[in-house]
Amino acid sequence: MTLEQLRIFVAVAEREHVTRAAAALNLTQSATSAAIAALEQRHAVKLFDRVGRRIMLTDAGALFLVEARAILARATAGEQVLSDLAGLKRGRLALAASQTIGNYWLPRRLAAFRARHPGIETPLVIGNTETVAAAIHDGLADIGFVEGEVDDPHLASQVVAMDEMTIVVAPEHPWARRDHIDASAFDQTSWILREPGSGTRQLLDTVLADAGGSLAALDIALELPANEAVRAAVEAGAGASLMSRLVVANALHSGALVEVAVDIPARRFIMLRHKERYLSRAAQAFSVLLAEDASGSAPPGPPKQRLP
Repeated sequence: MTLEQLRIFVAVAEREHVTRAAAALNLTQSATSAAIAALEQRHAVKLFDRVGRRIMLTDAGALFLVEARAILARATAGEQVLSDLAGLKRGRLALAASQTIGNYWLPRRLAAFRARHPGIETPLVIGNTETVAAAIHDGLADIGFVEGEVDDPHLASQVVAMDEMTIVVAPEHPWARRDHIDASAFDQTSWILREPGSGTRQLLDTVLADAGGSLAALDIALELPANEAVRAAVEAGAGASLMSRLVVANALHSGALVEVAVDIPARRFIMLRHKERYLSRAAQAFSVLLAEDASGSAPPGPPKQRLP
């Protein structure tokens, strides 16, 4: 059994598809299938059931997935220790972030980090708050960034920024002409929401609870898995939504969306790490950059190049 076989097994298990796993790993489909077959034959155990074009984990495969992820996490930790010996001249910092952070807030910080440490790779996986927390817990990422609250005693959290939130509607929506809307009136319109597990949805649930309401009382017209899809649906007049200003800034400026006058608290951008895992020098350096960025002592991006 090799680490490469374990990586292939985990990729296939997470995607339940050999071809997609092969593409993600930059391998041929035959090489990917051969690695899985070698594992099954060597240990005389069936890891996957083939159902049509899809494959699904067997009970044995599900148990092995937990161990395979743990082994890969330990191997990654060992690589980090060795990378640290190079004094941040080379290495890898695996990141995970929820959508608003990963698509709108984090990229400029990654650019600034690369300007300082060009030899450090920074692969980024984007999901919702639940999937990011799970990635940190399982050792699939070194540090993560979320907007929602995470209840996991194994994870340490640190606030790195604040995010302004707003309710938005299309210009034709009745709320676009109202001076103020109270949270108790949220059940008077249709809503476009992110999927369960997202930090944005979690905040709306909190706002409703504080007003004596709940998500169950809302007319949820659509549940969509991406901020851009939610924004497009709201622009099309499908209903209202709670969104980050980072996501809707351009639409508000162009008039495609209108901000509703509602008192919505800001939410926190939170950095997560595993309490019991080694924090690499690359992760420490990234934390320092974020602290400098928050204090205004570091630029939010790489230095501008002068034109000749």
